[in-house]
Amino acid sequence: MLLPPSSRKQLITWSLNIVAISALSYTDTLLAGDRLLATGGVMQIEGAGGGGLTPWALISGYGTDKQIGGSAFYTEAKTSGDFEISSGGVSIGLYNRLEVSLSQQKLGLSDTVPGESIRVDTLGVKLRLFGDAVYDQDKWLPQVAIGAQIKHNEDFNYIPKALGAKHQTGVDLYLSATKLYLDAIFGRNLLLNGTLQATKANQFGFLGFGGDNRDHYQIQPAASVAVMLTDQLLLGTEYRYKPDNLGVYKEQNAHDIFLAWFPVKNISLTAAYLDLGNIANKANQSGWYLSGQISY
Repeated sequence: MLLPPSSRKQLITWSLNIVAISALSYTDTLLAGDRLLATGGVMQIEGAGGGGLTPWALISGYGTDKQIGGSAFYTEAKTSGDFEISSGGVSIGLYNRLEVSLSQQKLGLSDTVPGESIRVDTLGVKLRLFGDAVYDQDKWLPQVAIGAQIKHNEDFNYIPKALGAKHQTGVDLYLSATKLYLDAIFGRNLLLNGTLQATKANQFGFLGFGGDNRDHYQIQPAASVAVMLTDQLLLGTEYRYKPDNLGVYKEQNAHDIFLAWFPVKNISLTAAYLDLGNIANKANQSGWYLSGQISY
């Protein structure tokens, strides 16, 4: 049963308070943050630790298996058709094993529906199963994690339902494997990630879940490659497959090329060229996004 908006907001507020109280209770543990630079990734559009588009197996923040870490982020993107996408949220990483995140994504609809937007609330959970993110002779297995993103479309009845979407709420399930190879390319670190995602989401959930073409889970792959150009610059690319559930508009896959800068360990800024293909009635939607993140 879905909670009314007031109850959902109260639940989110309580959850954030619990995170804050936990942080204050474990100050020494929280401030440690002993993992290597960038081994929490950046926070992707739906709030999980990873790349801009794709969840990775990394647990957000810099906490080791004896520490608690976390991140907060905000992202803005604008496409060539004047669609505006914003996303912000927080996550907490518990002992490099469990990640919990809360975020909201917002899509401004440009002149397709002037002055209107669609909001999606996302609760994410990720569990590291086995393996280690950093390669050495004794740790050759990649870090492997499973995750779920519970998404609720706040504006489902206004536009997504009219376009043929079947559900206001959906759950994306994923399995990710990530490995960081030190001194791999001309002395620079190399990160590789592969993700399989079971989803019904239309345009990440902005247009609801399921549709008149299909209303069943599909396995969609994604891949990421990134290299540390310097000790502070990470250059990478991602490709994410997406389902095509709605008969009225064809949905296409997404990819990006990103540059993440870590001026200090706890702060990162990411700029990227983003190609989302068709969005609603506009084809070839590409543009730029900028994301800022604080991690500990």
